[in-house]
Amino acid sequence: SGTIRPEVYFDESYINKNHNNDFTWYFEEDGPLVQKPTGQGERLIIINAITKDGWVPNAKLTYKSTKKTGDYHGQVNYELFSKWFQEKLLPNIPKNSLIIMDNAPYHNVLSPCSAPTSASKKEYMRLWLAQNNVPVSDDCLKPEMIEILNKIAPAPTYAIDVIATQAGHEILRTPPYHPELQPIETCWGIVKNQVARNCDFTMANLLLQLETAF
Repeated sequence: SGTIRPEVYFDESYINKNHNNDFTWYFEEDGPLVQKPTGQGERLIIINAITKDGWVPNAKLTYKSTKKTGDYHGQVNYELFSKWFQEKLLPNIPKNSLIIMDNAPYHNVLSPCSAPTSASKKEYMRLWLAQNNVPVSDDCLKPEMIEILNKIAPAPTYAIDVIATQAGHEILRTPPYHPELQPIETCWGIVKNQVARNCDFTMANLLLQLETAF
């Protein structure tokens, strides 16, 4: 019989200081009004993880975003993410876990020993090919190198996967645009709704309400 391994889901999200349940109403041509939330302003980035037993103890990280608009993914980099992963996630999850995450760019930083991917720099492709006895001429174009790599290169090795494997875990990545494969998305929704009910538009209150909501 197959062993059922513990599943750990983690994700990054953000919440605005003004996240509240006051909605602005808009007319739509084809019928009823639609509502859109009004939350803007300073915001917190949150990283956290769940298992079937709830939030992973001591895994939550919150910090102030330096930007008030744009994609929060740009506010997380590999250095910060890998520090969180090693210091706050790994010590607090069950042995032999399957760690399930999305394909955010900083989740997919290559390990130093990895074969290049099509996103790698041309110089790295050239170096890797030379090390594997496939030297290419100086005027070889990137698309030509990619074609060679597609034929001979093994699957890429990601830095975070190496860290997870060394700790006895395995990483699975969900395909893009499939949030339904991440049950933590539902948990974010519950937390944010709870915060919205008690919004007073201050950062101090947001921090307080966030603790209660979690």
